[in-house]
Amino acid sequence: MPKAVWKGVVLAQSDDTTLLEGDHYFPPESVNRQFLKKSRKKGVVSWKGEAFFYNIVMGGEINRNAAFSYPEPSKAAVAIKDHIAFTKDVVIVP
Repeated sequence: MPKAVWKGVVLAQSDDTTLLEGDHYFPPESVNRQFLKKSRKKGVVSWKGEAFFYNIVMGGEINRNAAFSYPEPSKAAVAIKDHIAFTKDVVIVP
C-alpha cells in the first residue's frame, strides 16, 4: 500500500492511488490533512488544469509547496480530481 512519508510521519496511505507522470495521487479521504496548509502558490499544467499547492507544517517545520491538488481538473485528468500528490522530500513508500 503506497504511503507518503515526511519526517517519519505518514501523510497519506492508500491502495487506491492514481499513478500519473510518476506521481502517486492519493484519494482525498486517505490524506492526513492536519499537516497540510494551503499555500498561495498555484500553477497550470496545460492538459491537467490549475493546481493548488499546500505547505506541510509539522512541529515548527515547514516544507513549502510540497503537496498539490487539482480541484477542477480538465476532462483528460478527471481521475485525479481532489487527489493529493507530493513533492520535495516526501518519500513515497510502495
